[in-house]
Amino acid sequence: MKNLKVELPPLKQTQKVRFERAMELIKSLSSTTNNSVIVADSISVNHKEAFLKGHGTSLIDGDLLTTVCGVVINVDKLVYVRTLRARYKPEVGDIVVGRVIMVAQSHWKVELNSTQDGVLKLSSINMPDSVQKRMTSVDELNMRNILVEDDVLCAQVGETQRDGSLQLLLARSHKYGKLDTGQLLKVDPYLVKRSNLHFHFIETLGIDLILGRNGFIWVGEHAQVQDPMVVDDEIISLKTRQNILRIGNAIRVLSNLGFTVTLEVIMETFNLSIMENIDIHDMLGSEFHVLVTENQAERRRRCA
Repeated sequence: MKNLKVELPPLKQTQKVRFERAMELIKSLSSTTNNSVIVADSISVNHKEAFLKGHGTSLIDGDLLTTVCGVVINVDKLVYVRTLRARYKPEVGDIVVGRVIMVAQSHWKVELNSTQDGVLKLSSINMPDSVQKRMTSVDELNMRNILVEDDVLCAQVGETQRDGSLQLLLARSHKYGKLDTGQLLKVDPYLVKRSNLHFHFIETLGIDLILGRNGFIWVGEHAQVQDPMVVDDEIISLKTRQNILRIGNAIRVLSNLGFTVTLEVIMETFNLSIMENIDIHDMLGSEFHVLVTENQAERRRRCA
């Protein structure tokens, strides 16, 4: 874990004690493997030797304290805190989830939780008949039959364009393209680590989970193999909707607590809510946040 700053609902006194005890355990276990810090943490330095205090640090009463959350970096005599990115920094080949914000001439603009928008060209789309052909003016006029504003899609990051925008690519796979029947979640991008697996099919729940490297996460009904731009209008079952909401709330809680979001941790949180008989809505309450923190502390203690 690289960020211990949390955004919690109000805690009762007993909950606060439990939460702080669990977080202290997590922090003590984390400190053995990285230099993660939160605001007002003390940075260990040799005061007998000269050092330079850099960004994110302040010397107070002889102690070098942090003023931001991040990771302590030492470069020669310079000591500073590298803050965690709030915005996504794209890399070629990243799997991302985005939201269409504009239908333009021969392309769509896509929000990616970055300083740069994504650009999905019409020529990158596999038409419904799966035939690759030269795009015509008629195809441009029919672009809104494929994607419109607020549609959600999954793509791969290509090269950066001359205007600073990012080219998006759709691999020839049913995993890429328009996403339908589900919900889009947003977490800090650093909580989603680069992995060989960003697509997950949770077979027992009938749910697809896509962990976008840009911090956009899709939780939806499992999509059957079909053309990626063809929408199935089948009505989603109540049980599947409940599973989607429960998975979504598990991700929200993990994000609030600053825990890295992986399939394993998400499912552990999902199962904890069921085991503790926590209602879907109550998962966002203070007690479940404390339970998740205690569960993570125990999990890390066992692995230490």
